Amino acid sequence: MTIFDSIITNSIPHLPKWFAKPFSKPYVAGETVEEALSEIRHLNSKGFSATIDILGEHTEDTDLARDITHQYCNLYEQIENNGLDSTISVKPTHVGLSISKTEAVSNMLSILKKAKEFGNFLRIDMEDSNVTDQTFDIYMECKKMYDRVGVVIQAYLYRSENDIDTLGNDQFNSRICKGIYKESKTIAYQDREDIRNNFLLLAKSMARKASFCGYATHDQTLIDRILDWVESEKIAPHLFEFQSLFGVPMNGRLEQLVEKGFRVRIYVPFGPDWFDYSLRRLKENPDIAGYVISNLFKK
Repeated sequence: MTIFDSIITNSIPHLPKWFAKPFSKPYVAGETVEEALSEIRHLNSKGFSATIDILGEHTEDTDLARDITHQYCNLYEQIENNGLDSTISVKPTHVGLSISKTEAVSNMLSILKKAKEFGNFLRIDMEDSNVTDQTFDIYMECKKMYDRVGVVIQAYLYRSENDIDTLGNDQFNSRICKGIYKESKTIAYQDREDIRNNFLLLAKSMARKASFCGYATHDQTLIDRILDWVESEKIAPHLFEFQSLFGVPMNGRLEQLVEKGFRVRIYVPFGPDWFDYSLRRLKENPDIAGYVISNLFKK
């Protein structure tokens, strides 16, 4: 990262949204459903699967939570009608958990009912540790209705191995990610290598349970370690896939994985609440600021 990239990245939160929009574009598949579906169609044409997420969290208005729920239900119909290879991912606080667990369960079950209608899959996203137990409770309620529902395990949390021991079986489906929320060292690993080691430990635990696992990481070193283990232990291809966020630079690695026959799923966020999400991605990849400025001047 250059000093210039750092200055741009740190300045954007204080500038008008119209100025920030070009920097957000690599990470967000537009503001409308049509734009998101177009991006998914393009990803499918390149051999990638997708999962789609409406940006937003911590909804505190009941009517809004139910409107967002309705939007997710319509997405399943749009995916089906367009013949797309895509699932849906939903944050519990986006559909009511900040109001009550009862509201979140009711809305998540409505979404899941639509997933079942179309034979699709629902991923329940994981947020900060304050809602981890409630998120697993929501998952368990959903599991009673329909098997094709999964949750997320965060590799930086100490508790995650026990969570897999509790939940894991041949019907369990989880995405493992490192975790993006700031958590105390009393409950979460802080060191990068410790998180990598625990990520791989959790992946192995999932395989022993014959659970399906999505390896969600952009860490090339970790991907190398996962590949070495998968190939040496001959982990069955139907038990895993690689996952990545839309727009995060991977230097052709995802295409290489597809060429080798691995399934790769791209997490595709869209919607009007793009600003805060984009800032998080830009802080993780500040080099993108220089690329955007360079391209603007070329134009």
